[in-house]
Amino acid sequence: MSYQNPGTIQSWAEEDRPREKLMLKGKAALSEAELIAILINAGTVDLTAVDVARIILKSVDNNLNDLAKLSIKDLSKFRGIGEARAIAIVAALELGRRRKEQDRPQRARVTCSRDAYNEMIPHLIDKPHEEFWILLMNRANEILRPVQISTGGVSGTVADPKLIFKQAIEHLASSMILFHNHPSGNLTPSQADKDLTKKLKEAGRLLDIPVLDHLIFTDKAYFSFADEGIF
Repeated sequence: MSYQNPGTIQSWAEEDRPREKLMLKGKAALSEAELIAILINAGTVDLTAVDVARIILKSVDNNLNDLAKLSIKDLSKFRGIGEARAIAIVAALELGRRRKEQDRPQRARVTCSRDAYNEMIPHLIDKPHEEFWILLMNRANEILRPVQISTGGVSGTVADPKLIFKQAIEHLASSMILFHNHPSGNLTPSQADKDLTKKLKEAGRLLDIPVLDHLIFTDKAYFSFADEGIF
């Protein structure tokens, strides 16, 4: 008759074992100790792999950055951790470091009205109705994201200042550019366009989220309030 140590992982409910838990619930459901236990793969006579992982983590106050500083020799001092297991842990943490270190895709930067217009072409080209958008940017004028504010009819759409600045604040934007399209192709701003631009520019000044420009978009060209000196 075989005897199974009640403290081993094999005696746990299947959904509580690290490997099975990852398969059933996904990687995000696992604790740091459980993830390290998968690397360790086995414990000792009286400790599960999760127990060993917890001891290692406790030695660095559960700080993964400090754990990554441990050498193979340091890790091998823990009971149940031989050279092969130490190497597995070091390799996994190095992969994590390299992933973090890799450059993120560089954000597009707006240096002129043409840059802003080009950024919005995929969103506003061929639209048969008017839409109002904002292009949110950081302090370096790098694009955070375009946000659609409203959709209207052939000759107009609503631009609610409260909604516009709510979006800017939620996305931690430092500045913005306003956009709305004219399906007719007419590039001449209406008095309503001018009044709205003035109102939003003033609100941006008060909230320290400056409105840098307002572009009227058509499929073939655009009108920039800033370029035309009426901003």
